[in-house]
Amino acid sequence: MTKKFFVPGLAALALLGACATATPYQPATPNARGYSNQQIESNRWMVSFAGNSLTDRQTVETYLLYRAAELTSQNGYDYFRVVRRATDADKNLVPVGTGYSPYYGYFAPQYRFYSRHGRIYAVPNPWAGFGDPFGPSQYREIQRYEASAEILMGRGPKPDDPAYFDAQEVRQNLSTQIVLPER
Repeated sequence: MTKKFFVPGLAALALLGACATATPYQPATPNARGYSNQQIESNRWMVSFAGNSLTDRQTVETYLLYRAAELTSQNGYDYFRVVRRATDADKNLVPVGTGYSPYYGYFAPQYRFYSRHGRIYAVPNPWAGFGDPFGPSQYREIQRYEASAEILMGRGPKPDDPAYFDAQEVRQNLSTQIVLPER
């Protein structure tokens, strides 16, 4: 009987462990965060990197810069210039615990709250009035970062301006900080 639950338990533990890690350097998919890019002109691109709640701002910005350098090299260019750059923080309130009150028993609050781009929103709770036994009594704030930049690529020697980056040097200097997904 113990072996019957061992494999599903091990699979659940592996799945839980995969969720408890920072976003690795990977392409974004509908199910996973990561980098994405879109070509605007022949030498102009929009690049972005979105991390999960365990990926700090510094890592998100490093991965963005690394992706810009990688994309520049892949397209046969030598350097790039960051034309526009932004890092957004997405804050959300996540329910924690159950909605138990010593006076009313289990209850569901009328509204559920979340925060986005510095604003707090209240959403009507569909379980309100039904005594949701799994309703939250406390909330925890989680924060996710997404960095984006518009880059302009060029060939030849890099201009003597701090806004320009040598793609090969950026890749070489940041490669030790890049964490790839486990295969």
